[in-house]
Amino acid sequence: MKINIIFIALLQCLFLSCNGISKNTVQVPEQLLVSEGFQNPLGFYDATPSFSWKLAPTVKKQMAYAIVVASKPELLPNQPDIWNSGKVTSNQSTFVKYEGKPLKSRQNVFWQVQYWDENDNPSNWSETAQIEMGLLSNSNWKAKWIKIPDPEEWNTTQYGTRLFRPQYLRNDFKLDAEVKKARLYIASKGVFQANINGQKIGNDVLTPGWTPYHKRIETLTYDVTENLQNDKNSIGIILAEGWHSGRFGPRRRWDTVVAPPQVICQLEIEDLKGNVKTIISDKNWKATRKGPIRTSGLYDGEVYDANFEMLNWSQPNFDDSSWETVETEDINLKTQLFPKKQAPLKNKMELQPVQMMQQDDNSVLFDFGQNMVGVVQLNMPVKKGDTLKLRHGEMLDAKGELFTKNLGSAKSIDYYIAKEDKIVTWQPTFTFHGFRYVELSGFNSALKPEKSWVTGLVQYSDFEMEGEFKSSNSKLNQLHSNIQWGLRGNFFDVPLDCPQRSERLGWTGDAQVFIPTSLYLSDTHAFWSAWLTSMREEQFANGGIPVVVPNFTGKFAQAGWSDACTIVPWELYFRTGDKGVLEDNYKMMKRWCAYHTSEATNYISHMSTVGDWLQPYSQQKDDRRGDTPNTLISTVFYAQSVKLTMKAAEILGLNEDKKYYEQLLDSISMAFENEYFNDEGQIKQPYTPTQTGYLLALGFDILSEEKADKAIYHLLKEIEATDNHLRTGFIGTPLLAPVLDKTGHTDKLFEILFKETYPSWFYSINQGATTMWERWDGYTHDNGFADRALSFNHYAYGAIGQWMYERIAGIAPLEAGYKKILFAPMPHLKLKEGSGSYESQYGTIKSSWKFVESDFVYNIRIPPNTSAKIKIPLFSKNSQDVTLNGKSTKFGIEGNTLILDNIYSGSYQFIYKNAK
Repeated sequence: MKINIIFIALLQCLFLSCNGISKNTVQVPEQLLVSEGFQNPLGFYDATPSFSWKLAPTVKKQMAYAIVVASKPELLPNQPDIWNSGKVTSNQSTFVKYEGKPLKSRQNVFWQVQYWDENDNPSNWSETAQIEMGLLSNSNWKAKWIKIPDPEEWNTTQYGTRLFRPQYLRNDFKLDAEVKKARLYIASKGVFQANINGQKIGNDVLTPGWTPYHKRIETLTYDVTENLQNDKNSIGIILAEGWHSGRFGPRRRWDTVVAPPQVICQLEIEDLKGNVKTIISDKNWKATRKGPIRTSGLYDGEVYDANFEMLNWSQPNFDDSSWETVETEDINLKTQLFPKKQAPLKNKMELQPVQMMQQDDNSVLFDFGQNMVGVVQLNMPVKKGDTLKLRHGEMLDAKGELFTKNLGSAKSIDYYIAKEDKIVTWQPTFTFHGFRYVELSGFNSALKPEKSWVTGLVQYSDFEMEGEFKSSNSKLNQLHSNIQWGLRGNFFDVPLDCPQRSERLGWTGDAQVFIPTSLYLSDTHAFWSAWLTSMREEQFANGGIPVVVPNFTGKFAQAGWSDACTIVPWELYFRTGDKGVLEDNYKMMKRWCAYHTSEATNYISHMSTVGDWLQPYSQQKDDRRGDTPNTLISTVFYAQSVKLTMKAAEILGLNEDKKYYEQLLDSISMAFENEYFNDEGQIKQPYTPTQTGYLLALGFDILSEEKADKAIYHLLKEIEATDNHLRTGFIGTPLLAPVLDKTGHTDKLFEILFKETYPSWFYSINQGATTMWERWDGYTHDNGFADRALSFNHYAYGAIGQWMYERIAGIAPLEAGYKKILFAPMPHLKLKEGSGSYESQYGTIKSSWKFVESDFVYNIRIPPNTSAKIKIPLFSKNSQDVTLNGKSTKFGIEGNTLILDNIYSGSYQFIYKNAK
């Protein structure tokens, strides 16, 4: 089944005159429909979409809705000619499935929604939202793939590898009628930048992005109506290697097997009379490699030589007589051309240097104060013949010089060669770097450097950072900032492990531990959905899942990493409420569980795993791998994948599947407990007991209740043996907070969280971290840099962010998509206040608490069409004086917690008198 991605549109409830509406009509203010990041999508991909909307703040809940869809806006709401849901009795206001005829390529539809509130009063019809489809089938393309003829020369680098020099391609055409509408459909094997009549099309970068190119290549749709003119026009495309053809990935080295980049485009132009003219990529195009971008690569950077600039090359009347005629290639029917399923990469922020350090007469080092991902824009005077060199790095060494040993073979250097004296504004086009510092050299020694010479352009996938978290502890706030920047730096069309060294791959293990946190920070629904599409395409014939997606590492799977194929779909469903995610991925989940079973003997899995990656003080020969037994890890994840697939089967109404997985889970759990734990809840000999071993068993609920109670004692002993420091790597660390919390040991958790010494979250902050690091001691003031695994932008340990939102701020989903919300903050003596907000599909959820003298003051906001359960700590059995919005309120008591259930939308303040 297809992913039912919702559309984002501006839904504004209209104020009509009193004569025009019933007295019982719900009148509401303007309201923005926020979901998925799409607003009136252009070039959409789903022929059977889903709709979502938000209710007015004054409405408690929805009792019914109606959706109308039409081919023209003037037909709404009374004459919908495509689909009319009628009045549907339902409280569903997110991911409501379209049930009309499947939409077609290029189809433009308009829709409105109306809902009825808790008193059965109807709202006004919303404003009209719009959806325009892209090209959904290869058969919609008349164009051909084009490229410059095979290279007459190879540009050999110092590494002995071969680079395809960027191509410049162009075509002229003439229009004889005024343009009503024009759409450019375009895709590439590589990355492109399109221009029409000298103007860049779109504001995205490194387009179209990265997919399994042998299965699917994403297409982009641009509205170019305003870019065209009567009479002569020109379209020009710059085409570079990107992920498709460049030096990228641990196993790709340049040889003649790797194909040069290609591009395909189709410009469809409709005039005022309805006539359509189509300009396609074909043999009429010309191409050259003699443009100013001499080389470009994701790892190595870009060389731009202004001496090769071609004035007005993408405008009419340019003389391209010396250019070559392109080679064409038919579309391969086995490779699908399909509209992009997520927002593209963009320049999202700009950073200015916070410090400038001159090294010599023509070299200066800039510090942006923040580890970031993107490129540097130059804005500075140059002299003819200057070769400006930009070297990038995340850290400085002991001499105050740029540290680049952690980049592997990635050069991360950009060059600009000046052809004349001028003020130049320039930035690289087809590369990206991970850096905090940039060294600029090669400028005229007579110039005095200025901070204004450089601007950091922060690039990541185009979603907004909506989650907010604050506390009274500055280092905890810095930790949240580091987690945010880890997301910004690594959500780069796919979830990268790191953005700087010669790797930058979509590691599945990092992704599965971080997805809950990412969904608090931003609306990454479409981002994850698109990546899951690639994962399904990369699944092996035997059901295995590669450890990186798209796959670059060969045909093998690993427990804890490949299990992302069950964990990511479940978390995405549970935290957004989009049932379509499970529908789309259920077959993949089932096949993965079957593969897990094939790797097990008597329900104990022997699947390979890299272990608890980068566990501190590992005793293994390869100390990057932790001490937790591999079969324990693989069996726990076997059980977890089966459990999540069982839950998915239940949601999808597949009862026979549910029963099968339920029985299988029981068998795995029993075998696991018998194999690894003795009667006292301790990990048996000869298996090594570790914090992670206990955390996996307790965190995934694989032990019987009796054994679990005993295992907690042994977990605490392991923690106390390390002076209350963690000894966990990528797999164990995300479970530390939830396990200690649910077992009632939050004091222990806060002690670990607030540790200042190695290994701890605050330790890296004390060493100057502005992002999450790959290892806790990647750099220390005392010992310098570690020997290996030195990424200083690696988001996996940022998984603690989930617990920070759920228990320090106090916001968690009780039902899928936050249909019911749990407000359960965990105040602690180490904090005076904490707050957070989350932008759910229903609206903004807020939770904020603080101590005011001896009183505990707690404010929450519940969005419309949801309900909540509130849990407030019972600070003292002698004091239960709590008011709600100024009135005395009776709470239920559950252990050491005050309970208030089934509270509906609105803003509430609780004041707990004499809490301290």
